[in-house]
Amino acid sequence: NAGGRVGRADLGVRLLTTRDAAEARTIATELDRLNEERRAIEAAVQEAAEAILRSDRAVTVVAGAGWHPGVIGIVAGRLKEKLGRPAIVIALDEAGVGKGSGRSITGVDLGQAVLAAKEAGLLVAGGGHAMAAGLTIAAENVGAFGDFLEDKLAEKVAIAAADRALLVDSIHAAGGVTPELVNALEAGGPYGTGWPSPRVAVGRVRPVRVDIVGNGHVRAIVAGDDGRSFKAMAFRAADNALGQALLGAGTHRRLWLAGRAKLDDWGQRPVAELHLDDAAWAD
Repeated sequence: NAGGRVGRADLGVRLLTTRDAAEARTIATELDRLNEERRAIEAAVQEAAEAILRSDRAVTVVAGAGWHPGVIGIVAGRLKEKLGRPAIVIALDEAGVGKGSGRSITGVDLGQAVLAAKEAGLLVAGGGHAMAAGLTIAAENVGAFGDFLEDKLAEKVAIAAADRALLVDSIHAAGGVTPELVNALEAGGPYGTGWPSPRVAVGRVRPVRVDIVGNGHVRAIVAGDDGRSFKAMAFRAADNALGQALLGAGTHRRLWLAGRAKLDDWGQRPVAELHLDDAAWAD
């Protein structure tokens, strides 16, 4: 389950070290089952969180009884990406104690705000850094905590949103989205916090086919003026502005796409695709 990270890690080690093919298949099947279970829990918590969030708030704070604490950080990150503002997700237990995890946007120091809330007596415990924070809170203080963050961070969120620009590292025609490009970019890694993987812009392209796949992901096959085409994926975007723009674009529109070039190696030979961060009209 979502709380069984150690168990999954142990299984992963066994899968990598076993010399028994039958044991490897058994372990792989179990890992797949656990991952599917975790994804279902994540989706359920995210759906519940989105159902109660306030759209008029600069900082999203949501809490729910029975939410699995093992997935709240992932859900907070997804809400932050989807809404473009800091998000904190709190799992409340039967005793009325909440464990929270938050993710922020560039220019808004969430960890400092959480520490200030702790000093103000709103939290049992809390801390973090600019982009992420964790906390423990009594259920009765969740509302006051949300108000505190709103007062402290609303102006900073507004400034960050106004100043937000999507920076790209290279620009390509559709034909430039190749496995060779992906390999060249990956050679500059490893990437992580403080050293993000390169973002590329590709254009101008027109949608050839756009549809929804999986759990609300938008898949687009796009073609460039150079006659080349590739697949672009906007994950969990079916209901947001990016996904809706792609779905409604029509084959006559032209766009610039920005995202991370990745390899899709499911077929007979690897092909490059683009995992989208954003798009802009080019016509």
